[in-house]
Parts: sequence; structure tokens; C-alpha cells
Amino acid sequence: MFGIGMPELIVIAIVALLVVGPKKLPDLAKSIGKGLSEFRRASEGVTESMKETLKADDTKEGAKKAGDDIKNSLLDGKGEEKPNPQDNASPKSQS
Repeated sequence: MFGIGMPELIVIAIVALLVVGPKKLPDLAKSIGKGLSEFRRASEGVTESMKETLKADDTKEGAKKAGDDIKNSLLDGKGEEKPNPQDNASPKSQS
């Protein structure tokens, strides 16, 4: 947790107790806890929306690439080649 150990937390608690006072310290801790939980929820929401956006972009790129591949294969004639009817004609027999 941010590289803060137990001794550091005790020092922070003592300083907060001296600065704020024993009557307001529980309210301050409660409001800090609520603020941190709201921040965590908001950051998770942003993370999820970014993941959804990236996933949608990847899907669009994949569909566009597939469409481009099909278009190029049709334009370039690299798809299935149609058999030439002259290749199947039997040679004329000579008598």
C-alpha cells in the first residue's frame, strides 16, 4: 500500500490526532474513506469504459481488414479462378 509500513502509519495517525483533535478524527477518517471509495469506483468505471472502447475499436479494425481483404481479392482476381472452357475442350481427332 504505497510503500507505507506500520511505523509510518502510526506516526501519521499521531500527527493527525494532534492536528485535528480526538473529537473530529473519526469524522475525518470516515470522510477520507468515503472519498477513497468514490475515487476507486470512478477509476474502475474509467478503466472499464476504456477496455470496452478498445475492444470495440479492435472489432471494427478486424471487420474493416476482412472487408478490405475480400475487396482486394475480388479486384485483383486472387480469389478462386474460374475454369477456362477452352481448357476442357477435347482436341479434334485427326483421321
